[in-house]
Amino acid sequence: MKIAIKKMIETSLIDWEGKIVSTLYVPRCNFRCPFCYNCDLILYPDHFKNIPFEEINRFLLERKEFIDGICMSGGEPTLYADLLSYFKEIKNKGFLIKLDTNGTNPKLLEDLLKYRLIDYIAMDIKSSLDFDCYSKAAGIKDKILLERVKDSITLIMNSETDYEFRTTVVPLLHTEENIIEIAKYISGAKKYVLQNFSPLERTLNPSFQKIKPYSVEKIQEFVEKVKRYIPNCYYR
Repeated sequence: MKIAIKKMIETSLIDWEGKIVSTLYVPRCNFRCPFCYNCDLILYPDHFKNIPFEEINRFLLERKEFIDGICMSGGEPTLYADLLSYFKEIKNKGFLIKLDTNGTNPKLLEDLLKYRLIDYIAMDIKSSLDFDCYSKAAGIKDKILLERVKDSITLIMNSETDYEFRTTVVPLLHTEENIIEIAKYISGAKKYVLQNFSPLERTLNPSFQKIKPYSVEKIQEFVEKVKRYIPNCYYR
């Protein structure tokens, strides 16, 4: 399956801290997180037209003076085997690359790291790393996917590339205990970000729009307890 870009935020100041990037979105995902905000890209990818690569390249090159690079998001970018060759093209044009991933393709991730084709990784950890919790949060039935997630965590933490782990915190799926279990698993990580769930966005499972999110104060409590294991933890 060849990579396709279905959506593009031309200029983003929030997808990579300290950088100005163009954020590109691929369709399709091997997870079915009930709280997913990009559900149309997942469920109905053919409803979106492909954005021509020539158009993306032209936009980037015309603004090279102030755009630092791209953030590749989705969907799940590592479903596409030709991601590596596309990142080579972007790198050859002099741009930085951030990858958003769910961590289910450690082999491709290993190649991207080996060839120094990514400058920053943001990996989602959906829940504590036991299958019952992860299957509910990620909508998966295959235990092999969770093992691959664990392999990617190890790979990222042992790499020289800058990174963050992040968890979208949803009351129906996450307790304080879940969050602490994640923190213990990735103890010593460079950065861990808790993202408060927002019911204002359309979600893959419509019933999740009725869920009341945790208060900011409660998320801050989680952060303070996580800092025992990962000092660089904060919420956004």
